[in-house]
Amino acid sequence: MTEERWSQLTYWPLLIASVIFIVAYSWQVIADLQGTAELIARLTMTLTWVVFVIDYLVRLVLASPRGVWFRKHIFDLLVVVLPALKPLRLLKALTLVHTLQRTAGTALRSRIAIYGAGAATILIWIAALAELDAERGAPGANIENFGDAVWWAFVTITTVGYGDFYPVTAAGRMVAVLLMGSGVAVVGVVTATLASWVLERVATGRDDDEPATRGQLRKVAAQLDDMSDRLGRPPESPEKAEAR
Repeated sequence: MTEERWSQLTYWPLLIASVIFIVAYSWQVIADLQGTAELIARLTMTLTWVVFVIDYLVRLVLASPRGVWFRKHIFDLLVVVLPALKPLRLLKALTLVHTLQRTAGTALRSRIAIYGAGAATILIWIAALAELDAERGAPGANIENFGDAVWWAFVTITTVGYGDFYPVTAAGRMVAVLLMGSGVAVVGVVTATLASWVLERVATGRDDDEPATRGQLRKVAAQLDDMSDRLGRPPESPEKAEAR
């Protein structure tokens, strides 16, 4: 079996497993589970994590060459560390909707926008859970419920930082650093995509106002020279034309 075939067979099962992981993690953190319920949630998350580890190792063994595959699949390694990132693969299916009659540039911007919005949503949700899990009950903590954690995640990923809620634990600050770094990348990509779309809409129907490139000018000059040579060339005799 090839690595590609294995990936095709395990795509949807792994996607379902990652959704189960998010549900179990959300249930554990938001409900602040204790006792048997907490054990069930943690066992569920552990089993899904083991599934991702096995998938990664099998694909690494089947890959050839392994070094090249490893460098090209860093995201898969991150999924092993944080299985909640797996639903990002679902965004690929959404980008195929209503793109058949679009230009290549518009279709690309549509895919980038969907990936950006989906990644931001998942990052906010997971960061809010991780932050609440790290901060709740800590001395001096001010993020004590999921609503405040979501609000903190929103203002952090956009790098606004009102300062009304902030982490006080080392783990919470680490989550904040990762979220801020991700926020700069995601917001930057979405902003650039929106700016590109606006510029294209403004330029639509105004081709006459666009400056010609040097390559276009050279092409036109070559065509004019060719036409001049043809017009200045004496007519060929019927014998020469027949010989050609």
